Amino acid sequence: MRTFFISWLVLSIAMTTSNTFGQYLVAGTYTHNNSTSKGIYVYDFDPQTGTLQPVSSVETANPSFQVVSKDQRFVYSVNETADGGISAFSVEPARGKLTLLNTVKSMGDDPCYLETDRSGQWLFASNYSSGSFSIYPILKDGSLGALSQLVTHKGSGPDTTRQRGPHVHSTTISPDNKFLFVCDLGTDQIVSYPFNARTGKVDTANTASIQTAPGAGPRHMVISKNKKWVYNIDEMFGTVNVYALHKGKLRHLQTADGLKAEKGKAAGADIHLSPDNKFLYTSQRSSSTIEVYKTDLKTGMIHYAGSVSTNGNFPRNFTIDPSGRWLLAANQKSDNITLFKINPDTGMPEPTGREVKTGIPVSLKWISK
Repeated sequence: MRTFFISWLVLSIAMTTSNTFGQYLVAGTYTHNNSTSKGIYVYDFDPQTGTLQPVSSVETANPSFQVVSKDQRFVYSVNETADGGISAFSVEPARGKLTLLNTVKSMGDDPCYLETDRSGQWLFASNYSSGSFSIYPILKDGSLGALSQLVTHKGSGPDTTRQRGPHVHSTTISPDNKFLFVCDLGTDQIVSYPFNARTGKVDTANTASIQTAPGAGPRHMVISKNKKWVYNIDEMFGTVNVYALHKGKLRHLQTADGLKAEKGKAAGADIHLSPDNKFLYTSQRSSSTIEVYKTDLKTGMIHYAGSVSTNGNFPRNFTIDPSGRWLLAANQKSDNITLFKINPDTGMPEPTGREVKTGIPVSLKWISK
């Protein structure tokens, strides 16, 4: 009996430890073009072993990007369709199950990105094809309320094929929650809007903007932990820009081109910093690689360290787990999510040979258990 009790106690502690430090991985997909995917998939991730196990899924149309609420209780997903939608889901922590709460119109075509403000009360949606972004309140039950504001950009870029009009590709809230940065691929601009968290509106009369290289097409951005530096990846050039951040305004410091692709051939996608901010990572769909840059924590500048194949085709988004030990890439055209172990000294992702087959995976996000 004593032996049984000790064994049971050890097992219970192990299970508790696993649940405490484990994560759920949320995989968004495309469901069109004869995809085998039906919607959003949730996997149980063990950060000790780097293994993934499917636990649940929910059907929804073209859930190509998600954001998780600050309290980890809700998941919000775009429905990237011509008439644009945003769906809110509750999370059942014990099983990783998502349950639909409600769906609202994104008020634009082909929404491709979501962000919540620092208070967790407001949701921002980027409407790519319409060149606009919308703001919605997050209600106490996690559902989305009535539209707070819709802002539509104007302008164009030099690429007459892809920049005939504005294309809002992402929104990023500042660390102090006072500014919203909007990357516009169509106009080659990053626009900073003063944001009022009490009203859920941005001030369109007092914006600041910075221009990227003509035809570069800014896509995503990330802000450093010390709140001093901003890094953005350009989709059409594949370049990475470094900016100094001060009171909601950006000052250009550096442009790096690890890909060195010919103009018009690049397809830069996602960008993330390691948890300790010592390394910066980008995904390049044109070469199906993850690029690694070493960061200077004092100056914010970056130095190209190398790249690694994602062992798949067309990595749209990727993610680094909260422990900083693992990198996972969503390979859109090869229907697989691949797993890498990050070398803590060099920052380079090292292939593990493990993958999860998922139909057209494009977005990866974490839910803490």
